[in-house]
Amino acid sequence: MVRLSGWSKLQALMRAELLHLTTINASDRLWQMPFAAALASGLPLLVGAYFDRMDYGLISSLGGLVFLYLPNTPMSHRMVSLMACAFGMVACYALGVMSHFFPPLMMWVLMFIAILVTMVCRFYRLGQPGSLFFVMTASIGAYSPGDVLQVPLKVGLLTMGCLLACLIAFFYSIYILRLQAPKPVAPLPPASFDFVVFDSVVIGVFVGISLALAQALELERAYWVPVSCLAVMQGASLRAVWNKQLQRIIGTGIGLLLSWGVLMLPLDKWSISVMMMLLAFVIEIVVVRHYGFAIIFITPLTLLLAEAATLGHSSPALLIQARFFDTVLGCVVGLVGGVCLHSPRFRYVVGSQVRRLIPSRLVP
Repeated sequence: MVRLSGWSKLQALMRAELLHLTTINASDRLWQMPFAAALASGLPLLVGAYFDRMDYGLISSLGGLVFLYLPNTPMSHRMVSLMACAFGMVACYALGVMSHFFPPLMMWVLMFIAILVTMVCRFYRLGQPGSLFFVMTASIGAYSPGDVLQVPLKVGLLTMGCLLACLIAFFYSIYILRLQAPKPVAPLPPASFDFVVFDSVVIGVFVGISLALAQALELERAYWVPVSCLAVMQGASLRAVWNKQLQRIIGTGIGLLLSWGVLMLPLDKWSISVMMMLLAFVIEIVVVRHYGFAIIFITPLTLLLAEAATLGHSSPALLIQARFFDTVLGCVVGLVGGVCLHSPRFRYVVGSQVRRLIPSRLVP
């Protein structure tokens, strides 16, 4: 009888987990938004392919990701918000590129970026994807090869990608505001110490820890470790953290199989550009419905985004194996960080120490 009861509880737990993993959310997103997002990240690739400089096009394509921060608010607010995000992305990328020349400082720079950007995103209630793409551009910049004289060129290329994304967002907004009424700009709620400061510090520290572990293991392309860690820790609750890390690992595993098939194709610069635009379009359609399903398509897109300029110079099997290990490592560290972040005792013990470091007049 006891065994039967235990088996019933296990079945119920498995059904609950399966329900969490397979729940499809409703979406009111119009197709024009994914199309504009694909243009913002894809047009720089086409320009780079035309001039036979895919490495330049990929850097500008990173800047095009800023389009995803466009809020559904009136024109005056949405454009100012997007331009502020563009400035932040350029600053993060510049710091990441400069940290490449000082490997011992790379972990500290990325941790500082994660803390500061998460604070700003939480203070101004910036919605998803939150600080994720800011940290991702900094991570990719930190592991981009090159010399000091190329820093202004790289930062300029990313800035041009951000400017193109803002231009596309402007014309997209003119059109879409005729079809969809914007949401009013709500006043910012009071900023609490726990939500803005403490959570950001914990998230940033664990992002730094994940990169430190990657460096200790001498991983060649470690930028996906802190990105996966941050993506998992962005869950609003411990259940959301668990779901995200599970969906990210499973989705990455399936996505790497898709990536294997993509890398086996006879790809050239034009087909890579078109494929990345198609993947970006599909991702923006499905990501609001199911995160794990979107990860299947995000995996080949991000793999191409970081490696398209050097495809053919290394084994696809090694790329896929490294990406999966990086993702698992980042998810495990992110899960541990999520447990700490949502632990009442951890918040009480560590939070009191963090409060002592900040003047009381600066926090509510």
